[in-house]
Amino acid sequence: MSSRPGIPADADADTAGLARVEKALTERFPHRMLPDLDRMRDLVDLLGQPQRAYPSIHLTGTNGKTSTARMVDSLLCAFGIRPGRYTSPHLESVTERICLAGRPAPAATFTQAYDDVIPYVELVDSRHPERVTFFELLTAMAFAAFADAPVDVGVIEVGMGGSWDATNVLDAGVAVVTPISLDHRELGATPGAVAVEKAGIIHAGAFVVLAQQPLEAAEVLLRRAGEVGATVAREGLEFGVLDRDIAVGGQLVAIRGLGGVYEDLLLPLHGAHQAHNAACALAAVEGFLGGGREILDIDAVRAGFAQADSPGRLEVVRRSPTVLLDGAHNVAGAHALVAALEEAFSFDHLVGVVGILADKDAAGMLAALEPVLHAVVITQSGSSRAMPLDDLAAIAVDLFGPDRVEVASRLDDALDAGVRLAEEDSHLAGTAVLVTGSLVTVGEARRLLRR
Repeated sequence: MSSRPGIPADADADTAGLARVEKALTERFPHRMLPDLDRMRDLVDLLGQPQRAYPSIHLTGTNGKTSTARMVDSLLCAFGIRPGRYTSPHLESVTERICLAGRPAPAATFTQAYDDVIPYVELVDSRHPERVTFFELLTAMAFAAFADAPVDVGVIEVGMGGSWDATNVLDAGVAVVTPISLDHRELGATPGAVAVEKAGIIHAGAFVVLAQQPLEAAEVLLRRAGEVGATVAREGLEFGVLDRDIAVGGQLVAIRGLGGVYEDLLLPLHGAHQAHNAACALAAVEGFLGGGREILDIDAVRAGFAQADSPGRLEVVRRSPTVLLDGAHNVAGAHALVAALEEAFSFDHLVGVVGILADKDAAGMLAALEPVLHAVVITQSGSSRAMPLDDLAAIAVDLFGPDRVEVASRLDDALDAGVRLAEEDSHLAGTAVLVTGSLVTVGEARRLLRR
């Protein structure tokens, strides 16, 4: 096969293979969670239980899962441990969901994982009333890729919930529950109801790291841990953030871990919520490496946090004017975003570019953002789940008033409008554009802005 000029033939083959797999994955949309593990259990049985080839750290919660997983991954790498990380959703490429030693799987590895599991997926399809879902297929691919690599540990983020999530064929030795709030309506109408689903990843004998939780959620999680004989480490009691100061490009944090105090940790991420995520990540690694009985190598911990990143979470992607991306997609996330903006930045004029999914509390999110936005451009992502433009615009006008709202059906036009509105007040120091509302919106904006 001939290749393009200057492009190796194997690179062309990798690109073509990835495109083939992406098309096949897309055909299993719409992405939905079915409330059972029948297909997933059948599939991993046929594959020889690849998820049991390595120990795992399993993460659930409403906000902070991906950032915490990325910090766990970075810390493990700093200790010379080879992790496999599975997170969702992706921002730009589906390969971001399956990472080996801190990096997205190469196209060839991702394609090979698909080719390895698809014959078994098709067999499972034939055995059940419902086909294997998009997320179940990706989860099986991750498990298989990690076993094949091999990795020393899997860092596995749930897709949604816990009990019935496709990842819950794991029996992870360490379970992490980040803060629980309301997001997916099908999981429950109260934090306690949501916690019932999240608690499903806590298995017998596990070491459980609990972030600070609403009281009713904490009660559910602690009751589950007691029922299965799990050991619990609670933020604010067994571990927590001791101190934090703003630093260039992030913050300087002191954490009381399970084994001792870790000081002068440079975390290149903004916001108090990221410091709390860091505390949970450190406790999870302490638990994995020995239950927190003694302090870990401080130099490795510092190196791990210094290398941590979380794309699409208060990420600066442009200057003059500054353009930030943040994937806040529920009310709790919007409040955390506002607090981090007010703490870490001093913008005099901030314009929002906002696209939200239809199943979210758009009014609650926009109300949280309104005090810090001088104007907002309402737009719609390419997702089939996106809130219709007119519906979101009507909510924005009610909250902001018509003079502070513009509407653009295309995201590239919305970005142009956001920059124009920011530059109209360029005589002010500190103008910026904030793209937020959903990870889909942020991912599409990131692709456009990085071209």
